[in-house]
Amino acid sequence: MSESSASIYDLLEHEEEQEQQPPAARRGSGVRAWLRSAFVAGALAAAVVLGLRMVGVGVSPAATFAGFLALLLIRRVARALTPPPTTRVRYVRDPERGEEDGNYNWTVEDALGSSVNRWEAKLGWSQGEPERFNRAVLPVLAELADERLRQRHGITRSSDPGRARALLGEPLWQFLGTPAKRTPPPRDLAAYVAQLEKL
Repeated sequence: MSESSASIYDLLEHEEEQEQQPPAARRGSGVRAWLRSAFVAGALAAAVVLGLRMVGVGVSPAATFAGFLALLLIRRVARALTPPPTTRVRYVRDPERGEEDGNYNWTVEDALGSSVNRWEAKLGWSQGEPERFNRAVLPVLAELADERLRQRHGITRSSDPGRARALLGEPLWQFLGTPAKRTPPPRDLAAYVAQLEKL
């Protein structure tokens, strides 16, 4: 991924979490869906035209086909625009005993929520494991810092190290450039993230 084409969404996703689907399969499923829609529209149009001709009503087969095809395409677009299903989350007062307070929180999964959940999982997975932190979290934070520097100041850590170091501050510069010997505490991570937000 080049520095100029990286987006924040790309930086928040881990490579293993991205769905791997070959482009040919994606193209094939789109062509198959169009062909299926055309076939269904043709079958419905043929049935309607045949039925109407049997009772003595003449209609244009092309217009009937176009009408059914338009209806199927509208249905397909409406299905694509439908929001994701809501999930029901029950609040638990005492997780050890499993007591529930009976309140439900209806939530809809969104892109921001997914990103937050991925980060939470990464940080939890690397807690107390510096090797995992250095492999899964630190490179993504470094890419995020480079992206912020590129967007706000037109530089990266590698293109202008002196200016990047001054903008990031010495603690954040050292943190991003040095593998951790221990997983940093949440307070330090919060300070580093706050520094990144100030860029």
